[in-house]
Amino acid sequence: MKIRFDQFFTQIKRTYKQRSIQLIISLSFTAIAVFGMVILGVALYSQFSARVRENAIENDQQVLEQVSWNLNTYIRNMMSVSDSFYYSVIKKKDMSKDSFLEEMDLLYEANKDNLISIACVTEDGALICASPVANRKEGVDFCAQEWFKNAEEKIADIHFSTPHVQNLFENSNYRYYWVVSLSRSVELTSLGNIRKGVLLVDMNFSAIEQMFSKVNEKTSGYVYLMDRNGEIIYHPKQKAIYSGLVQENNLASTAYEDGAHTEVFNGVERSVIVKTVGYTGWKIVSVTPTKDLALSLTQTRMFSIIILTITIFLVLFGNIFISSRVTDPLRRLDESVRKLEEGNLDVDQIYIGGSHEIMHLGRTIDSMVKQMRKLMDDMVKEQRDKRRSELDALQSQINPHFLYNTLDSVVWMIESNRYKDAITTVTALATLFRISLSRGDNIITIRDEIVHAQNYLNIQKVRYKNKFESTIEIDKEIEECCTIKLIVQPLLENAIYYGVMDEDSRITVKGYEKDGDIYIEVSDNGMGMPEEALENLLKEKTKTRGRGSGIGLWNVNQRIQLYFKGDYGLSIQSELDEGTTVTIHLPKIPYAEYKNSQEKKGGERS
Repeated sequence: MKIRFDQFFTQIKRTYKQRSIQLIISLSFTAIAVFGMVILGVALYSQFSARVRENAIENDQQVLEQVSWNLNTYIRNMMSVSDSFYYSVIKKKDMSKDSFLEEMDLLYEANKDNLISIACVTEDGALICASPVANRKEGVDFCAQEWFKNAEEKIADIHFSTPHVQNLFENSNYRYYWVVSLSRSVELTSLGNIRKGVLLVDMNFSAIEQMFSKVNEKTSGYVYLMDRNGEIIYHPKQKAIYSGLVQENNLASTAYEDGAHTEVFNGVERSVIVKTVGYTGWKIVSVTPTKDLALSLTQTRMFSIIILTITIFLVLFGNIFISSRVTDPLRRLDESVRKLEEGNLDVDQIYIGGSHEIMHLGRTIDSMVKQMRKLMDDMVKEQRDKRRSELDALQSQINPHFLYNTLDSVVWMIESNRYKDAITTVTALATLFRISLSRGDNIITIRDEIVHAQNYLNIQKVRYKNKFESTIEIDKEIEECCTIKLIVQPLLENAIYYGVMDEDSRITVKGYEKDGDIYIEVSDNGMGMPEEALENLLKEKTKTRGRGSGIGLWNVNQRIQLYFKGDYGLSIQSELDEGTTVTIHLPKIPYAEYKNSQEKKGGERS
């Protein structure tokens, strides 16, 4: 209901901003009428609910009074059985020559609907007599029973136990019953001497159970019975409580005085009414969730709410029907604009309809969207061309000194009759440039890039007269994955320039996959670089040294970051007198997958 009212008031606010004064006045009166009816309805609802709750509590108190009276009557009857046997039989007879059994049998027969058994035992646990069964079960010690101990501890009182199964006597049908034991200390006369004993009256618990079951059928909550210590005697969910499936706030209820209370138990607000039973100290507790009390509404209140609800719905329906007809063009235009707010410029068509003003607004927005879409397409094309130009510019930064020095070395080898070395160098140079051109593609396989790197190393070994050793170890699994061409060669050039110092110089190239990405390491065992030099290598473009390819580390890092999105590029680790390792970090993209995507784009080259 709250959400519906919020939506209604939101609609009213929109209407205030978007509609004519005539419609605003009309909707204002409608809103005031509905608001007034809602306030009146809430007031009536609260008043009736409070009254219903009071009536429900009063009704529960009356029920509790009736239950208390019935239970008191039942307990007094049991106490009268105990009193009658004690004062009319035990007090008047000498057990050394008289028997109590006949009177006990008569008393049991007269009250057998409410009794399970009557028994009298001596202070040392010897059975004097019992009815209807007088045979004690083997191994039963009366002195160890709770009812016996209670009677011994407080001689002047009558004691009531909690419900338990009575299995003191042999039963021919092997049936045992739930009982509440009433026990008291008695004075037994034997040969003129007085000795202590205990009189036991086992009340049939089913009578109490039936009494409370009938009450629980009539109440909206439930009623349970506990002793003065909070131990439950009867509860409609007693088995579930003993099993730990249900909890009851019985221990806290022991502190409640007789009357109505409100508590929160397990997150539920409840109305609790307590009534103490005389003689026993037992407490009858009625529990009703507050929400159940609120639901117990009178017929008058229901009728008023129904009339109020129908009236409000009629007003709302009429308002919604009229406003929807008027605001529908705005709503549809608003939906189109919301898609634009979400960044979706592919909206097929902005809604154009409604009144003249709304149609003009729709045409204006539609024209604006078309212009924005054209500008975005132009920007995307411009950025694509710019990125391609940047990659081409970076790729084209090959110093002619490398070619000149290599050809000069070839001439020297021919003049020195080292034709085989010259052929090897020219072949490596041809392969080097073939892969560099790579049919205009910036993306090649790692295998081709490594072949390019190997040829470059072969040429440099000739030029440096084999002053260094090289090793290339590339995992087979990544050879057919994508890389940008000419990114390993500049790292090798850097390693040769800084790392080749003597005959023990070594350059190592490793390629592997880790955490779904590809890493290519180029390491040397040269003199290393200081930390301040490392910081600038990838931050700014360094000057060409006049030898080698001229493609610096900054260049390679920029090319990778221009092409791939994400945390990709170069990282450098170096220690003085230990060497330098430059690591290329690339995403793992199979070359076949890349080619398929390019074909789908119509052969567009990145």
